[in-house]
Amino acid sequence: MTGRIFAVALATAGLSIAPQALAQETGAQEANASAATADSKPPIIPTAAFAGRSQLKSAKLSPDGSRMAAMVEVEGVTNVVIFDASTRQPVSKFGIEEPADIEWLRWAGNSKLIVSISQPGKFFGDDVLYTRLFLANIDTGDSRYLELKRAGRRESIVDGDNLIHLDDNGNFALVSMQRTIRDYPSVYRFDLYPGGDISEVQGPKDGVWNWYADDAGVVRLGSGWYRNRLRVYYRSDATGDLEMAAKVREEDRRDTFWEVSIIKSGSDEGYVLTEGESGRVGLRKFDFLKEEVIETVYEHPEWDIDEATFLKGEPFAVYYTDDRERVVWFDEQRKKYQGMLESALKEEQVWITSSDRDGDRMLVYAGGENDPGAMYVLTANEGRLDQFAELRPNIDFRTLARPMAVSYEARDGETIRAYLTLPRGRAGTGLPLIIMPHGGPYGVRDKLEYNDEVQLLANRGYAVLQPNFRGSSGYGDRFSNLGRGQIGRKMQDDLDDAMDWAVAQGVADKHRVCVVGGSYGGYAALWAATRNPERYRCAASWAGVTDLDAQLKYDKQFFSRKGSNRWRQRVEGEEDFDLDLVSPANNAEKLTRPILLAHGKDDSVVPFSQFRKMQRALKGSDAEVTELVIEDEGHSFSKPENEKAWYDALVAFLAKHNPAE
Repeated sequence: MTGRIFAVALATAGLSIAPQALAQETGAQEANASAATADSKPPIIPTAAFAGRSQLKSAKLSPDGSRMAAMVEVEGVTNVVIFDASTRQPVSKFGIEEPADIEWLRWAGNSKLIVSISQPGKFFGDDVLYTRLFLANIDTGDSRYLELKRAGRRESIVDGDNLIHLDDNGNFALVSMQRTIRDYPSVYRFDLYPGGDISEVQGPKDGVWNWYADDAGVVRLGSGWYRNRLRVYYRSDATGDLEMAAKVREEDRRDTFWEVSIIKSGSDEGYVLTEGESGRVGLRKFDFLKEEVIETVYEHPEWDIDEATFLKGEPFAVYYTDDRERVVWFDEQRKKYQGMLESALKEEQVWITSSDRDGDRMLVYAGGENDPGAMYVLTANEGRLDQFAELRPNIDFRTLARPMAVSYEARDGETIRAYLTLPRGRAGTGLPLIIMPHGGPYGVRDKLEYNDEVQLLANRGYAVLQPNFRGSSGYGDRFSNLGRGQIGRKMQDDLDDAMDWAVAQGVADKHRVCVVGGSYGGYAALWAATRNPERYRCAASWAGVTDLDAQLKYDKQFFSRKGSNRWRQRVEGEEDFDLDLVSPANNAEKLTRPILLAHGKDDSVVPFSQFRKMQRALKGSDAEVTELVIEDEGHSFSKPENEKAWYDALVAFLAKHNPAE
């Protein structure tokens, strides 16, 4: 898509684009006039271009549409920057004084922002992640933490950023807080004005990890697993007592998905995401007192609903993923704008990512699986679309490879969906292959979307295959549960079967296959080279799990909301299964293939101790080990220079052990 075509497309849709935005678009594309055609080998794109993403992320419009807030990297430090939504120019910024990661941000009215921050730490020797909320008033410059104090001193809360309700006008917030890793969470009300009160509105209950408030800010429901039973407590109004509404044995309700979307004030009704008779997760109107579905609002015949959004207590949109992410608008005006934007921007993916309260101004993303895309500001009442930011400003997307959806049959007959990217300008046979398993592994999946690492490797001549192995989300309850207890086992078989399929299709050379991944994908890469050295030439892991049992102990703080026992059972499967049998660090003596072992020291998801365990286990091993430790990086890359360091190490490692040429 060139700048000229882009301008015509906008004109035909009845929208206009600001001249400076069009100049930006055109200039970026004409900078590489010799862009490769689909049949010619593209120029090598520097690793810095893939790491040099837009400094801006997580942009959100204020409720009145006058301002935008976004997380922006400034000299390697994440700041929150406020933009004038009309001019798209920055007007102010603030940061966090102490070393911490900014996780997300949300407007509280038109003048205040709530920001989630996290810091790794220790709790009696165990690795934990401390989270809390930061409140900033944009107009006055005042800021403070939403935190508890004991004897006048700040109390360190393990889980302090679980925002369960935010008043529409930004007057107060309800936060579910877990004081220590041994406590059940309580709910606190924070008044969001100077000198505002802090009060406990709901104390802890045994087994309750999830608290839900209605749309008026009254805590109405709590749920969680306790002694192998699902407990649900409910009350009809603010004055009633919480009564146990359900007590279900785990064997009677095993891994049934049930998530509260909204509870309507003054009523026992609301909406939940839960499975129907088909096993598909759909949006359903629900009576919480009677514990029964009233009606199904939307259920897709093939795909689970990922998320639902609401406006004034009623369904606004639902989202699902087939091979791409999709939206179904219930609002006719929003549906109209979606169609206009898709017609104007001519991209595979067009998303309204944020909107003001009245829908007069919206933030829009447009891109695709071989186009990193850009962000725009739509001012609907003026019919104007302004470009805000290029997401990969130094990449000419016309040189990128286009991923395609494929399916293959696993050894037990299961159909596995995957995404194959072939390098441009090369014959599509006998290629060096990278198997790239996703993270998670549960509740996650790959899809047709832009991926820096996939494009980096395809640009250098590798075919890349991303299997949605069993246990991946989006394919229904049955497929998800096929992954129960199969980490390192049948889930790993699915990766081996992906390789066999690519070889049988003639795409891949069976002697030139490596596995590359991050997080769970890093685990799967290390385990692939350990378990099946006859198959793979090498493996590269970023932030990979190496000791499953130790990781599960660390994960308790994160998965307690869903029941840490259930999470362990999902991973282990059989009660007496020894996870050491499928942990790379406990089988390092079997490793003979070269590996790239990389980790960030500030990782709060897979702690750096996982790297150390593998490092110690490999002492005296015959395997050739390349190590990369990044001092100031977490689980995901927050600094371009750190991401570039990983890409440089990965490209050099593969060039040595599985060269593309």
